[in-house]
Amino acid sequence: MAHMLPDQVGEIVSRNTPPEPAVEAARNADSLLRGIYEISKILTAPTRLKITLANVANILSSFVQMRHGAIVVLDAEGEPQISATTGGAVPQSAIGSVIPQAVIDKIVATGVPIVIQDTSTSELFQADPQSTSGTIATAFIGVPLKAEEKIFGTLSIDRVRNGTTEFRYEEDLRFLAMVANLVGRTIRLHRTLSTAGQRLIEKQSRPEQSLDEDRTHPARHPHVKVDGIIGESPALKQVLEIVSVVARTNSTVLLRGESGTGKEFFAQAIHRLSHRREKSFVKLNCAALPESVLESELFGHEKGAFTGAILQRAGRFELANGGTLLLDEIGEISPAFQAKLLRVLQEGELERVGGTRTLKVDVRLICATNKDLETAVRNGEFRADLYYRINVVPIVLPPLRERPGDIPRLAKALLDRFNKENHRDLAFTPSALDLISQCYFPGNVRELENCVRRTATLARSMTITASDFACQNSQCLSSLLWKGVGRSHGAYAVDEFARGNMMPVGSPLPAMRVGPSQNEASPGETCDPNHPACPAMNQRLTERDRLIDAMEKAGWVQAKAARFLGLTPRQVGYALRRHHIEVKKF
Repeated sequence: MAHMLPDQVGEIVSRNTPPEPAVEAARNADSLLRGIYEISKILTAPTRLKITLANVANILSSFVQMRHGAIVVLDAEGEPQISATTGGAVPQSAIGSVIPQAVIDKIVATGVPIVIQDTSTSELFQADPQSTSGTIATAFIGVPLKAEEKIFGTLSIDRVRNGTTEFRYEEDLRFLAMVANLVGRTIRLHRTLSTAGQRLIEKQSRPEQSLDEDRTHPARHPHVKVDGIIGESPALKQVLEIVSVVARTNSTVLLRGESGTGKEFFAQAIHRLSHRREKSFVKLNCAALPESVLESELFGHEKGAFTGAILQRAGRFELANGGTLLLDEIGEISPAFQAKLLRVLQEGELERVGGTRTLKVDVRLICATNKDLETAVRNGEFRADLYYRINVVPIVLPPLRERPGDIPRLAKALLDRFNKENHRDLAFTPSALDLISQCYFPGNVRELENCVRRTATLARSMTITASDFACQNSQCLSSLLWKGVGRSHGAYAVDEFARGNMMPVGSPLPAMRVGPSQNEASPGETCDPNHPACPAMNQRLTERDRLIDAMEKAGWVQAKAARFLGLTPRQVGYALRRHHIEVKKF
């Protein structure tokens, strides 16, 4: 055994020596591991974020075959904030020469890596005039910078394809994804520390402000989000801000606004944001019940108090004890019942109908009405003392015509609800949303929901187009309300509609006759759309017209126009490109 033949020795050596591909793979794995280690040291170094990212971009070439490397960090609006390449930091205006904006947008929008083996044949690179790689056979790899499912930017490399070198795309993509994950977490940490430091600096710069003053003047929250309330318009945001402040107190709130503006939704929002959220939210429509029944519903009754009262029953005030009570249509109650309600609001005490025992209740009261209470007080229809008792914090809800930018969002949400209820998968086309945004909707969100449900029910395909709406076929019965069709021919209005004799929404109407003591269309008369008293006086502008109007008012500054429209600057930029609107530069 001590002596072996030469061919036997060769066989043993070849058996113990790993094949060349395995050795190469082990070397590559070791190189990538060292790369992660070196990059981790750079990311944890106490330097500014821009310098850190530039160092990471420069060291990438030591572990990956590449010509250029780029790290692009986006701000909150989606615009490039920091750009670092293998040559160091570059200005935002020059980043397009390294990586086209179309490529950045696609990586950020999809959240997945992109591998392009030849950029000269890619539409993403050909669409950008700043790209310099269009004439050279270049490969490209780009990955998103992620942390906690949020995308902060992109990490990308490119390399020249000479036809002789074989690239390991899968290994490089895996390595870049790991690096991007580390970079994304570093960016998130820097931003968190920067925000906390800024708050600390602001607090230290105001040493004279006491804790009591902080509580007296809490910070504003202009972007309050409430479940069930959809919209981004300035008018709605202002109301939500007021709601978030009022909810922290026990003050009585009076919600005012036209029918269909969502008063009950806002009342529920006040309850959910208050410290009473764990208790009951009780509601009652005062206009739906006669006075005798209303008293029993609100205050409760004892057994035998009246015919049919076979059991003792707690009223809505008792049920809402510790919580919130919503009295809808408060302006419709009779003067006699107003006096009974006033005592409960003043003393916080009540007696059940037919009872003698006084009960204490602790209730946050929210009232809602679409009636002009001031006129009712002057006419003696509503008690002035009750008016002052419930009108502590009035909140006026904006009608839908004052927030046209929210109509597409509301329409999509209402259509989603319809789809869930009916197990369908309908969707609006852009032209359909443009059309519905131009409608007046005097019935506000309630009428919009009616319109969406009717159109979705009668839709013949999975996509709802502009021609599917009733107003495009002169079949919108809701238009009879604001056109003022009255008794003279109102009895036959539906029949006329069925025969196609009614005018479509945009048709010219006869002039309105104004009475001596009012500026409303009299029964039987139609109103002139050009008259200021007519609800249809201002037909909605198209989305393109609204966009141009906002840009002109903002001096063609996209960020300022975005605030006017209740959108983000990035959304305004997309809209400008979609409507082919050239931005004027001064």
